[in-house]
Amino acid sequence: MKTIAILAITLLLNATLHADHHKGKAATAPFRHVVMFKFKDDATKEQIAALEKGFSALPKKIDTIVDYEWGTNVGDRNKNQGFTHCFIVTFKDKAGLDVYIPHPAHKKFVELLLPSLDKVLVFDFVAKKN
Repeated sequence: MKTIAILAITLLLNATLHADHHKGKAATAPFRHVVMFKFKDDATKEQIAALEKGFSALPKKIDTIVDYEWGTNVGDRNKNQGFTHCFIVTFKDKAGLDVYIPHPAHKKFVELLLPSLDKVLVFDFVAKKN
């Protein structure tokens, strides 16, 4: 239950901060939504595989997603703090994320995810290239 509350607060705070920060500003570069998962110790390989498949299905269901990639930690420096999965969802702009977050397909995925999730880290940014 604590994890659900933390996830809900994180998503609400994230949406609020980005709404205030980007008000009146049009992004000219892709908007990236980075999500990292740390699963509960009792999450099975089958449950995690189902979640990977569920997340990977979202680009076909939500048309504001312009690119999607994901992977599991392969680092050997023990800096991942238990996070094993990273998903990068790209939108044309912040408005794409605003469609994605409340979308029924995303909400259904989150409901499937929560019982197996220990921690989540969400980081949104406008891509910059030098």
